[in-house]
Amino acid sequence: MKQLFAPWRMEYIGGEPEAGCLFCRVREAGPEHDADNLVVWRGPEALVMLNRFPYNSGHVLVAPRAHVGDLADLGDPESLALMQALRRALGVLRQVLAPDGFNVGANLGRVAGAGIPDHVHLHAVPRWSGDTNFLPVLGEVKVINEHLQRTWEKVAAAFSAAG
Repeated sequence: MKQLFAPWRMEYIGGEPEAGCLFCRVREAGPEHDADNLVVWRGPEALVMLNRFPYNSGHVLVAPRAHVGDLADLGDPESLALMQALRRALGVLRQVLAPDGFNVGANLGRVAGAGIPDHVHLHAVPRWSGDTNFLPVLGEVKVINEHLQRTWEKVAAAFSAAG
């Protein structure tokens, strides 16, 4: 039997969750901690960060500044800022990673799969033709083809260059 090693997954499987809201902690930590927190872009009303436990390389989380648990609780200006941040993220990911498409969505509520149910956020997952195979189905393993730090470097640089 061949073995696939992914030791960084143990942090997700057995790690102790940090207290409080991830997005609020990251926002309050400030830009000097963006590399550690995987933040690739900060706007006045939203931020974009890489998912530390991605489904695919370049999987980003787009969150509004407002700490609310449902899209319906965002006001029009906050909703617009969230969509503008998502559009910006998709443009940068297209430029840097050249995916063939995206899965974009939100999990609203814990029963819907929200790991952070108290702070609404969107997922944007780059997809490529042929990026699926039998491993997730039979082996319950998903291969991420690029180191997370390298993806952060490329995506953060592209956001910075875009202004």
